[in-house]
Amino acid sequence: MENINIRLETESDYRAVEELTRNAFWNVYKPGADEHYFVHTMRNHPDFIPELAFVLEKDGEIIGNIMYTKAWLEDENGNKKEIVSFGPLCVLPEYQRLKLGKLLIEHSFEVARKMGYDVNINFGNPGNYVGSGFVSCRKKNVSCFQKGNYPTALLVCELVPGVLDGHEWMFIPSTAADCCDDTAAVEEFDKTFPAKEKKWMPSQEEFYIYSHSSVVRE
Repeated sequence: MENINIRLETESDYRAVEELTRNAFWNVYKPGADEHYFVHTMRNHPDFIPELAFVLEKDGEIIGNIMYTKAWLEDENGNKKEIVSFGPLCVLPEYQRLKLGKLLIEHSFEVARKMGYDVNINFGNPGNYVGSGFVSCRKKNVSCFQKGNYPTALLVCELVPGVLDGHEWMFIPSTAADCCDDTAAVEEFDKTFPAKEKKWMPSQEEFYIYSHSSVVRE
């Protein structure tokens, strides 16, 4: 695509990014969405990394973005390692399937490496991310919630190959997304946007399957 530009998010972009996020996730994982509220509150969370908040523009219009928080891995000896986790990653529906999300991932990974980060972990549909170097958490010995539990949707990308070798790891996510548990606050925030119909979509069942399944340990 022509006239594409990736740059850091500025305060003047906040509302546009929230609108983009709402449109990108509406009815995808559940009727409606709460990701735009997550974006709204994330910026004030101590784990937010503003140096990795990027927007993607086409002809001056924001059509995609990616945001990051800190996360952690703890090995079998109790040693903690600070890593990064992205999300939401958004592209307007009319521009999806054009590899713009992958472009945002690659750009942000390059910056994250320069900042000293060597691992990225996030929850998502494997089909959306394996092309960007992500693998099952089982392959990198990264458990979640309890030792030996390897969620299907937990995906790992080593920004420095082999950095996780030789250890058993436990993933410790940021608490930044906990804000979405306050459904009343989500609803109040959503009222500040134009009304949209909430409805069931097949992608919601796909998300349920991925988010409620695990990879069996061999």
